[in-house]
Amino acid sequence: MAAPQLYWFVTDVVPHSRLLDIRRIFMEPEAAALPRGQQVLARFPDAERIEVDSHTRIPELYGDEANVARWVRIKTETLVLGVKKSLTARPNGRSADFIAPSTANGCAMACAYCYVPRRKGYSNPVTVFANIDRITGYLSRHVARQGVKDAPNQCDPHAWVYDVGENSDCSLDARISDNVRDLVACFRDLPTAKASFATKHVNRDLLDWDPQGRTRIRFSLMPARDAKLLDIRTSPVAERIAAIDDFVAAGYEVHVNLSPVVVRDGWLDDWAELLDQLDAGIGPRAKGQLAAEVIFLTHNDRLHEVNLGWHPKAEEVLWRPDLQQPKRSQTGGWNVRYRTGHKGRYVAALTELITARLPYCRIRYAF
Repeated sequence: MAAPQLYWFVTDVVPHSRLLDIRRIFMEPEAAALPRGQQVLARFPDAERIEVDSHTRIPELYGDEANVARWVRIKTETLVLGVKKSLTARPNGRSADFIAPSTANGCAMACAYCYVPRRKGYSNPVTVFANIDRITGYLSRHVARQGVKDAPNQCDPHAWVYDVGENSDCSLDARISDNVRDLVACFRDLPTAKASFATKHVNRDLLDWDPQGRTRIRFSLMPARDAKLLDIRTSPVAERIAAIDDFVAAGYEVHVNLSPVVVRDGWLDDWAELLDQLDAGIGPRAKGQLAAEVIFLTHNDRLHEVNLGWHPKAEEVLWRPDLQQPKRSQTGGWNVRYRTGHKGRYVAALTELITARLPYCRIRYAF
């Protein structure tokens, strides 16, 4: 695949008003007929509407290799509206007890390491699922079947935790529809469970939603040098840190995702600087409830090929055969991660640094 030199403009911070300029909406007729589908269509009244049989089978989006050169433009201008057919809560046990059925997938942001595009082909716009009532109903019944959590674990000492944003960024999804607001309201009334999602987008509209401690937001953080290259079209890391106190005050539980950790020259010094910024940027209440997930980079050969077509500069730090080892993925591709033995030393060095700089911050897990 050719690698056109497109990356000089995509590393700039993009105001949220420019993240979405929806020009066309691919829609399943069933989704368009539902109240949530009608809400989305009304939010973008000037967009071209294109009926499709399935939100997963749109050759114009997912089957055309030429779309890679328009990776960011498609994210900005295209939306897909579908119905979530299979509703399951998958056991997880690491970040959350369960992965909830998605209310969206894809993203208008364009982080170079994101795992979601690996399965979607040559573009990755947001798909919104319009059958939100079925999804929240399923979740309420699933939580009820679990009963009271009988033993603490790394997910939470008391509540069953459901990751509601595995395949999208919920803070940005909330600018498209009320799906995320409905999820927060759903979990507000579930005293044995919590919603959880990671985000790189500061959306202060969420501050008015009264979560009453039943939603955990995990602000993803990385050193500024990495974020400038890799966190494309996201809120600046400093803005994410500055938002933490406000979200705690609004009734959210707020944790941080220190991820992905990218090993390069000077990486540990840059992480020390970031941890100091976090310590200085939040108050006692946020510190008293803070916990962290630490996740080192896993990359993928298929995403590597896509990135070479729109942001090859990122691959200079993401694709490091000298530091990484391959492992066959469940979908038949190859994932790469830092070499066994070396990675253990990297993890130990960073967790020791976190303990020294943020002694109040519990490390929920690190890998």
